[in-house]
Amino acid sequence: MSRIAYFGPQGTFTEQAARLLAAGEELIPYETVRLAMSAVRDGEADAACVPIENSVEGVVPATLDGFSESTPLVAVAETILPVHFSVLTRPGGGEIKTVASHPHALAQVREWLDANLPGANAVASSSTSAAAVGVLEGDFDAAVCAPVAIEHYALDVLATEVGDVADAATRFLLVRRPGELPEPTGADRTSVVAAAANRTGTLAELLTELAGRGINLTRLDARPTRNNFGEYRFFIDFEGHVAEPRVLDALTALRRHCRNLRFLGSHPRADGIPTTIETGFGNDDFVDAAAWADAVRKGAQA
Repeated sequence: MSRIAYFGPQGTFTEQAARLLAAGEELIPYETVRLAMSAVRDGEADAACVPIENSVEGVVPATLDGFSESTPLVAVAETILPVHFSVLTRPGGGEIKTVASHPHALAQVREWLDANLPGANAVASSSTSAAAVGVLEGDFDAAVCAPVAIEHYALDVLATEVGDVADAATRFLLVRRPGELPEPTGADRTSVVAAAANRTGTLAELLTELAGRGINLTRLDARPTRNNFGEYRFFIDFEGHVAEPRVLDALTALRRHCRNLRFLGSHPRADGIPTTIETGFGNDDFVDAAAWADAVRKGAQA
């Protein structure tokens, strides 16, 4: 049985995602995303389940930063969870003056709270489960939690299927130490983090290398390097798998433009959307072009 770290405590959406990505394995909660990823680096866990982006609140900065620091980790799988919350209270109820949750969760139920608990004060907590613990300990009157939280905390359910955006979802990754990657499926995602030179046109150069190979971008984010003001790392997700000639060709091109390029993995997309292949940009086209160039190099007739 593998040991799977996850951003805890128990009763979070990340636990629900870990159950899907590592069914039947031992799940171990860690207090922060950084600690969960460090557990993999240190050999305390075989893999970690961490959130990467939410359709309402955007990217999860702690996960991006965790990929940048220390030794490399790679994503080998992902899942996308619909995000609907439960509002939990102490047994017996009572007046609700405070409602606690993680800031991302509070942002996704703001309209519901205004309509149903207009007099309650929203309080940020470190996680949705930490809010539930706070209710048990008397710090808050209610908590906005993942539905799985009711399995771990002796609270009453005030409301379920709560959320201002009907189709809200969060994408989670399963990350491991570098090693064997999943086989390409034709519906894959590759991720890198690029520390490029701080000069005019650098980002445009990186994106041009992808566009010039017909590779579709799926996400782009920037995070400070923490070294000098105004310097950023670029986190780039795009369609395809590193085993494909066109993707490998793009990675070698990106490497030429960067002070440092870290490969963050290739894995099947949770949504199953097939990779976009435009005319002239198929893998066979890149193989044929490389064979032609090799023949020219060896003196064959072009």
